[in-house]
Amino acid sequence: MHAQLLTEPSLDAADPAVAELIEGEIARQSETICLIPSENHVSRAVLEAMGSVFTNKYSEGYPGRRYYEGQQLVDRLEPLAVERAKALFGVEHANVQPYSGSPANLATYLAYAEPGDTIMGMALPMGGHLTHGWSVSATGRWFRAVRYDVRRETGRVDLDDVRELARRERPRLIFCGGTAIPRTIEFEGFAEIAREVGAVLVADIAHLAGLIAGGVHPSPVGRADVISTTTHKTLRGPRGAMLMCGVEHAEALDRAVFPGLQGGPHNHTTAAIAVALEEARRPQFADYAARTVANAKALAGNLTDRGFDLVSGGTDNHLLLVDLTSKDVPGKRAAQALDRAGITTNHNTVPFDPRPPFDPSGIRMGTPAATTRGMGEAEMELICGWIDDGIEAAKRADEAAIQRIAERVREVAAEFPIPGIAA
Repeated sequence: MHAQLLTEPSLDAADPAVAELIEGEIARQSETICLIPSENHVSRAVLEAMGSVFTNKYSEGYPGRRYYEGQQLVDRLEPLAVERAKALFGVEHANVQPYSGSPANLATYLAYAEPGDTIMGMALPMGGHLTHGWSVSATGRWFRAVRYDVRRETGRVDLDDVRELARRERPRLIFCGGTAIPRTIEFEGFAEIAREVGAVLVADIAHLAGLIAGGVHPSPVGRADVISTTTHKTLRGPRGAMLMCGVEHAEALDRAVFPGLQGGPHNHTTAAIAVALEEARRPQFADYAARTVANAKALAGNLTDRGFDLVSGGTDNHLLLVDLTSKDVPGKRAAQALDRAGITTNHNTVPFDPRPPFDPSGIRMGTPAATTRGMGEAEMELICGWIDDGIEAAKRADEAAIQRIAERVREVAAEFPIPGIAA
């Protein structure tokens, strides 16, 4: 048996089917350009930490207060990640155990609200998130959710509207942030409203964390009571999450995460989060964050020049939302055609969308992943041309034209190898 363990087969030999899928995904990512704003390419170091033997260890509880033995190294790893999060974002307390963004948000409900309480968040079709009280989510079923919109004429949140709703409904929790908001989040304005009505303000910075860490978006620290974030997206870490707060909220949030919602943390993810946080404190990361925003603005400008309608007229951050109504092609058809052309986006509702969510009027795109690969404003101009040509080809059902775009995308993508998997 001991000899067998010493000669364990590689993945290729042990499971060729899975190995083939992984190799195929490496090729797909390498030969295409990802414009999904919630996706990114992690470093080799993050990948190595994710694949480490920390995945073998169960660590229910918190450092120094575990329910399993053998925690000598885990109890050094988790505080390391916590201290790095505190230093990077300037917070008093951080919890790195949430499995992902949705469980992190659910922990805030468990900490501060009871079923049936009124909570307030941005409506999903306006750019909010499912876990901010949308009807198909547990947060919309277990709580009385009221939702604020954007102004039809501007595509932006009007804080006067938010204040009026909050005064009328007196929510226990208010969420700011979301999943398709191309403009700066006014954390101070939301904080004033929350204080006025006695609500707990949760800033969901899942999309913005890397931009905040890089100094190119205002921080909610000192304004929001609780900060929730994923660790992938612009932060360029593994698929995990964190909750951050002042010391007065630490106990309630920690108890909500464990034992309230979760068992043992995913220690291999904690290791990778620690690596990503270390990478994010380096000067190169601030440059990356600035280039991500510059690329998004360049992409937005080029699309506008080509006659595309952008929700709110442009972007302040890493993402943009394109309303294709004037192009006479639905978002899903456009996104699928662009995917075949080697440009990965996602179909997305736009504010006041007359079409259903599964076949909406818009597409959502962003620049974190392309920027990680080293692409710049010149490539954004090329990409914009391919998007324009691809959507026109989709309207004509011209598959040959779509494949010609894909060939050109592969040529350019080859010039920008993906970090972490490049030879």
